[in-house]
Amino acid sequence: MFCFECLDTVLFVSLNLMKEDFLHHVWKFSKFNTTNLETTDGASLSIVQVGQHNLNAGPDFFNGQVRVNDQLWAGNIEIHIKSSDWYAHNHETDTAYDNVILHVVWEHDVDVFTTSGTPLPTLVLKGRVMKQTLDAYYQLFGSKEQWINCESSFANVDHFTISNWIERLFIERIESKNGMLLGLLSNSKNDWEALLFVLLCKNFGLKVNGASFLSLGQSIDFSVARKCAASNKSLEALLFGQAGFFLLENEDAYFLTLKEEYLFLQAKFQLDNSAVISPKYFRLRPPNFPTVRLSQLASLYVKQKELFTMVISATSLDDYYAIFDVAASEYWDTHYNFGVASTKRKKKLTKAFIHLLLINTVLPLKYCYAKYQGKDISETLFELAATIPAESNSIIKKFNSLKNVVTSALDSQGLLQLKNEYCDKNKCFHCAVGNSLLGK
Repeated sequence: MFCFECLDTVLFVSLNLMKEDFLHHVWKFSKFNTTNLETTDGASLSIVQVGQHNLNAGPDFFNGQVRVNDQLWAGNIEIHIKSSDWYAHNHETDTAYDNVILHVVWEHDVDVFTTSGTPLPTLVLKGRVMKQTLDAYYQLFGSKEQWINCESSFANVDHFTISNWIERLFIERIESKNGMLLGLLSNSKNDWEALLFVLLCKNFGLKVNGASFLSLGQSIDFSVARKCAASNKSLEALLFGQAGFFLLENEDAYFLTLKEEYLFLQAKFQLDNSAVISPKYFRLRPPNFPTVRLSQLASLYVKQKELFTMVISATSLDDYYAIFDVAASEYWDTHYNFGVASTKRKKKLTKAFIHLLLINTVLPLKYCYAKYQGKDISETLFELAATIPAESNSIIKKFNSLKNVVTSALDSQGLLQLKNEYCDKNKCFHCAVGNSLLGK
């Protein structure tokens, strides 16, 4: 038998814990005593349908049905912590709220009316919410010292709930990048090959030089890059020149050869690099130096003439290993910087780096291209992402310390979305994990 005793209301007020999202959850799942309901003016009340939860502007629940004194009403439901919030939100002057049939509040402090002056029946939830629901709510939001609200309870959530939620979050994370990709596509004259080139430029730069390499990619018409891809010398000259490397003085023979080639290309194609952000070396390991990464990028385009088609049609991790099986040109076997010799080493793209390219470039691009064509390839992306090793960072390590849930990039990408878009924003009531814990 349910117990409907309340926690001390003062506790909620003092900690500023009571949120409208919680009241939405209570209403949506009927987690309150529904026997002998009355409005604040003493009318009998019964709930026929709670309505459809509205996450956009407007009343909180659409198409609800309630019976007041044996009169059936159909319309919208609005929920507030206090009745006076109706006026704080200016609903009394907003005709979008004229179809509200019931005002649901935690505390009643004033009567409310629609724009036409019609009084609204009000239901008070305080004193009716199940104690176990309030306990679960307090456990989630009561501590301010936790990494995430459910840190102490995350391990108690079953794997099925977490894995299904992670899959949804994975697609949500990719979908969140779709607008950016379509913007870049528009700037690339709707050329998907050009979009891939810009994305690869950005992601070859990693975090430190991502913005720099993106500006570099956007400074080059892809038709020019395609023509220069006939040789490593020509494409390296284009990339290094646009990055501003030849503004410096250097007597190295290869440097001078590339500089001469770039000056020729600059005059031929009227190249402009005034908007390109200068690459950085600060805190980079030598294999990530911009010189090495730009040479590897050039080698990729020299080797793979139909790169976009290959990237879109490939389906397995081994396919992508073969596509990205490239190395910096021969000069960089013994250099990390122009004119500074180093121990000889072939600078191939590592599998770890290829995994990052798949996560940050290939998966979002495949999703965007399929959606552009009206196709749903979610299952295909799930299968591919499940074969890519998970990223290793502080967020993923922390989740794994709470519960061993990360085995692939599918998991790590989903959990990054969870932490950034739900945990950090206290959106527990929109989270399957939060709802599972509150449901218990």
